[in-house]
This record gives sequence, C-alpha cells and structure tokens, in this order.
Amino acid sequence: MDGLLRLSALIDRITEWIGRSVMWLILVAVLISATNAVIRKAFDMSSNAWLEAQWQLFGVIFMFCAGYTLLRNEHIRIDIVSSRFPKRVRNWIDLLGHALFLMPFVILMMYDGWPFFLASWRIGEQSLNAGGLPQWPAKFLVPAGFFLLFVQGISEIIKRVAVMRGLIADPHDTAHGPHGHAGPEQEHAA
Repeated sequence: MDGLLRLSALIDRITEWIGRSVMWLILVAVLISATNAVIRKAFDMSSNAWLEAQWQLFGVIFMFCAGYTLLRNEHIRIDIVSSRFPKRVRNWIDLLGHALFLMPFVILMMYDGWPFFLASWRIGEQSLNAGGLPQWPAKFLVPAGFFLLFVQGISEIIKRVAVMRGLIADPHDTAHGPHGHAGPEQEHAA
C-alpha cells in the first residue's frame, strides 16, 4: 500500500501543478474578451479567431481543472444527504461512487473522445466562421481532460481505501484545514 500511496501523492502533486497553472488562463481569457470588446466598440471591428480563442481557453480551463476540482473535493455532490450518514458510510459512498460511476464514465469519454479528436485532426478541421481557429485542438481537450480526471480518480480511490484501512487521515476532513489538507502541525501529530 505504501507504493500506491506514493503514486497517489505523485498524482496529487501533478494535478495540483496543472490546476494552479491552468487557472492563469482565466486571466488570459478575460483580457482577450475585454480587448476584443473594446476594439469592437471603439473601431467597429471584430475577429472570429479572438472570439473562438475565448471559448477554447474556457474549454482548456474546464477540462484540465476537472481533476484539480476532484483533488480539492469541490465537485458538486449531495452533501445534504450524505452528511447525515456516519463517516464509514460516507467513505463507502465515495469509494463506490468513484469506482462504479466516475471511472466508467471517464473511460467512456476517453474512448469516445479519442476518435472524435482524431477525425478532426486528420482532416485539419477548421472553424466554419471566416478567420476562425482550427477545431481539432479543442476536440483534443475531451480525451485529454478526461484522462487527467481518470488519473486523479485513481488517486482518490487509493486514498479512500487507505482512509478506510486507517493508514492515513482523511484528506477531505475539514478538521485538517483548508480544502481538507493537514497543516504542518497536524501532520507531525499524526
């Protein structure tokens, strides 16, 4: 189990790095949007490429931060129901939810998303809008983003099993500080 926990920690570090890096694209998207709006109003000009760059950046942010959101335990869930169950039951719900619902779904999305991207890439698919961007990079986001979510799902399953076996503290336990991560004092006490 130690090897799996090391793998999980590595996955978490990579996911954290990707999530924190991709967050900066929000600023880029806002700057593109604001600049495009000013140019459109001031000079009565616009560019389909800049408009499409905005939604493609949003796609990068959404797809590449899905794993980061899972790492931070920020995905939408029905806490009003699960919070009434004992911790042991919530652990089983998380484990089974990840194993039986999340993982098959992301595998299906990768499986279906890869040919979708390849078909677009092979023909060099371009936007139908004049001056628009290539479409295959945006279509690559589907299998790539779900792959990142899949890898983080593996990490979450490893951690949930370790928590249930009493090998580690629950990383999503709010008593462990912001986002469920233990502070340095709490890690030394464990």
